[in-house]
Amino acid sequence: MNKKVFLLSAILLSSTLLTACSTLTLSEKSVENTIATDTNTIVMNSYPTRDRVEYVFNCIAKHGGKLDYIVQYACGCKIDKIAEKLTFAEYEAASTFTMLRSTPGENGSVFRDPAQSKDLRTRLKEAEAYAEKSCFVK
Repeated sequence: MNKKVFLLSAILLSSTLLTACSTLTLSEKSVENTIATDTNTIVMNSYPTRDRVEYVFNCIAKHGGKLDYIVQYACGCKIDKIAEKLTFAEYEAASTFTMLRSTPGENGSVFRDPAQSKDLRTRLKEAEAYAEKSCFVK
């Protein structure tokens, strides 16, 4: 029972960290990714929360599965830095191309061979490298 309560509180904490504590600075690249809303507020890099949380959980799993603050913060920081470099549509397409490029035969060529696929996969790798350097993910 205590493990379930701990896991639930960790999920709530990480989602709160993702939505409330993410800090982004405006740069020339990120200005392109801003959307003005009707109330004159600016929404930066409109990545859905569900996708941010999914990315953070996958990142935590890749880095040992520890639910400590440092890993959670670093993984949350990492998706924020990726969001500075890629719009959500670009990120989603690059992730799809990356996951499905190992599909064998002709069916996989749709994900491996087009120039758009190669370009987006390269940009995603560069954004992830930038994020790892910026957020000190080990």
